[in-house]
Amino acid sequence: MNRLGESFLVKGYSDWLKKIGEPPSIVDTTKAVRSLERLSLYYGSKGYFNNNTNYKIDSSGKKQRAEINYNIYLGKPFIVDTLTKKITSKAIDSLYKIHESESFILEKKQFDLVDFNNERERLADLFRESGVYNFQESSISYDILRDTTISSDDQKMEVELNIGDLRRRGDSVITTSEYRVFKMGKINVYADYAFDDNKDSLNSIEYDNYTIFYKNKLRYKPKALTDAIFLEKDSLYREIDKTRTYRQITNLNTFKYPNILFSEDSTRTKLNTEIYLATRPKFSWAFDFDLTHSNIQTLGVGFSTSLISRNIFGGAETLSLSAGGTFGLLSDDSSTEDFFTEIGADINITFPRIWFPFVNWKKVIPYYMLPQTRASVGTSFQKNIGLDKQTFNAILGYNWTSNVSNKNSFELLNIQFVNNLNPERYYNVYQSSYEQLNDVASQPLYTGNPELEDFYVTPEGPEGPALEIPDGTAGFTDAILHDQVPTDPEDQSDVASIEERRIRLTENNLIFASNYTFNKNNRLNITDENFYSLRFKVESAGAFLAAISNLIEFDKNDNGDRAIFNVPYSQYVKTEVEYIKHWDLSRSNVLAFRGFTGIAVPYGNSNSIPFVRSYFAGGSNDNRAWFPYSLGPGSTNNINDFNEANFKIALNLEYRFPIVGDFKGAIFADAGNIWNVWDNITDPAAVFEGFKSFSEIALGTGAGVRYDFTYFVFRVDMGFKTYNPANLPSQRWFAEYNFSNAVIQIGINYPF
Repeated sequence: MNRLGESFLVKGYSDWLKKIGEPPSIVDTTKAVRSLERLSLYYGSKGYFNNNTNYKIDSSGKKQRAEINYNIYLGKPFIVDTLTKKITSKAIDSLYKIHESESFILEKKQFDLVDFNNERERLADLFRESGVYNFQESSISYDILRDTTISSDDQKMEVELNIGDLRRRGDSVITTSEYRVFKMGKINVYADYAFDDNKDSLNSIEYDNYTIFYKNKLRYKPKALTDAIFLEKDSLYREIDKTRTYRQITNLNTFKYPNILFSEDSTRTKLNTEIYLATRPKFSWAFDFDLTHSNIQTLGVGFSTSLISRNIFGGAETLSLSAGGTFGLLSDDSSTEDFFTEIGADINITFPRIWFPFVNWKKVIPYYMLPQTRASVGTSFQKNIGLDKQTFNAILGYNWTSNVSNKNSFELLNIQFVNNLNPERYYNVYQSSYEQLNDVASQPLYTGNPELEDFYVTPEGPEGPALEIPDGTAGFTDAILHDQVPTDPEDQSDVASIEERRIRLTENNLIFASNYTFNKNNRLNITDENFYSLRFKVESAGAFLAAISNLIEFDKNDNGDRAIFNVPYSQYVKTEVEYIKHWDLSRSNVLAFRGFTGIAVPYGNSNSIPFVRSYFAGGSNDNRAWFPYSLGPGSTNNINDFNEANFKIALNLEYRFPIVGDFKGAIFADAGNIWNVWDNITDPAAVFEGFKSFSEIALGTGAGVRYDFTYFVFRVDMGFKTYNPANLPSQRWFAEYNFSNAVIQIGINYPF
């Protein structure tokens, strides 16, 4: 019996029940009285000082069940009739008079304790931003008196604002003194400072009203240090300048969190400042190792390493060199080869300022917005993966933070060149395209034509005639499209569509783009679950090259497209909007919503969007009832290995709740799809045709389990196809709503 009592069946199940839900609440009159006191205090804080509260227990219902009814009689609220002040420091009194009209406490307004708290915070911020560096919020108090000269029925009160002097606590006595307004005096900056350094042995230089102390040799450009300091000599002290100095010095990524100390000079009108900067290590190195598995890779072994060098040019710049690779075995049906390799390297440098020739960006984007300039160059090589790619990319971009909630990113140059090394392997990789082409080629009209017999595998495949890759597929396509043999018009249209997709996915891409991204997020911290975020992005590609082409003659390819080194450049406009909202439902229950829409429109030198810039649907962070790339476009039914398009709508709603311990649960509904619009796709099932295409929005519902490892969340979701637009209209709802068609998605962290 003892063993049974300690088993999971008894004890474990009981402990689990105790951790979920709410325990029964026993009627306790002591708690009821305490609740009345809290209610009375709350309504008292709103001006109902004469409120009266009581409670009544009703046990006339079910056996051993009772209700408690709380009754609150508010009475008349008290009104602020007169407002007076008593301020002992002359400087504080002068500042208060200038900004008195901004007060939260107004005559003839109902008493509300919130107004008094807001006014206390407003005044403290006002004085600290106006030179009173040592103002104490505890110096502010209020005396609230009842006006005894009027009728007792009138709920009026006199409010007196008291702002006392500065209080200093000594070893045995507390002293007081008037508050004063201070200006900044001498500012000393200690670079490369260590706690045990002897200040008398340090060297120093004067630069722009700052004194910079250093050991042996100054490793930083003086301007790089002073640009990060917003405290200026002879200027009025402001708390915001100190906060901005902390943030910008930390943003340099060269120093640890700085230490800023103030001391009053002998005149008690100026503040001398000492800023201590402890450096981070000059170099840091990191190494990562991982194992991967997918439908393409049976087993992959990956590694990456990065070397960071700080203050590379003396201006607090950060240089990062990274390299990595993945090696492993391919799955049986992915390629004729057994091994694959993928290696890449990047060089990235960050400047803690906006760098742009001949433009003074300091007036437009001041340093307190934490500006950064990023420049990076990278390349990667793939072997035995897909068509084997060589990719080159280069970015010149800028980041800055308008305020705590708003972040901006502008990439002046985003250049990407994709070179497909083995385009002849297209039909080996994209099996669905090959099957579509082979279905046409296996018809008797073509298998019996002697002019096409060299294009088929000999001997014939087990399922009938099969085109040989790559010569047979290329020869058959050319014969059909150029009317070299008798053909059916519908077959010719199908082959043209297949060939059009092959050309798009095998052609090399040159993307010469610029983009701007705005992010707004009012989340206070990682525990805040009542927030929203908004992201807006717009990107333009090819416009600059198109403008240059009016001045310089570009070469043209066979299709008449302008090309650089025989590669047509992409030209399109792309925009995205994403909105995320979380509602905290209390007790770790959260309702999360995400809405996304994006569209990329080709024009000029392009009639389609490059694959790397197109949209796909499905996956662990999208519609979880479909695998990645398997949903859409439109009402098509997974016709390609990788289904993509240039217009996307996604809507997600998820309810998250605790289960037990670090295990969390979720139920969700994901809706959305992708379509083609204003490009070269003509299939009506894949093209967005206005409001009627909204009937093709897929719906997936399901549930998931998460485990919170504190630093990240491991997630497993099961999605069910609730509404599948690829089915016949009469079979779209719940036709595949079963476990045999369920999709398991594994992810890290929450999807939104």
